[in-house]
Amino acid sequence: MQIDSIVDTPGLAIGADLDNQWLYVDWRGQHDQESSQAACMLMLEALRSRPYHKILNDNSSITRTTVQLSSWGAWWLEEMMRAGLHYIAWVFPRDFAARQASEAILQVIERPVVGTFDDVASAYLWLQQQHVRLPRRR
Repeated sequence: MQIDSIVDTPGLAIGADLDNQWLYVDWRGQHDQESSQAACMLMLEALRSRPYHKILNDNSSITRTTVQLSSWGAWWLEEMMRAGLHYIAWVFPRDFAARQASEAILQVIERPVVGTFDDVASAYLWLQQQHVRLPRRR
């Protein structure tokens, strides 16, 4: 797995997985609504610069989160899909309370397709198996 670094902050790292043609997003530490929105904007910018159709969203290093779904989050997901996103492999945080917050958010997301996992290896394999069908150009 060759990762080309796009963003590297204390709370978030985003890289392009060149072999698989997807973004790898590594969330770290504590996140609240404000830091999560800032991180999500970095994800959107990264996806716009590297128009991949898949994201491996690794939350396993989150130690605490107080994020709730909002109208901003719905707007962000629409923008991510406009940028080309079809699939997210979502690795749950190890912290139980942080996991519960993630599960609550994921229950209401219908698009893009989200697969949930307890480990990166399973998420990786699932994401590799997802095939993007793009509309034919006329």
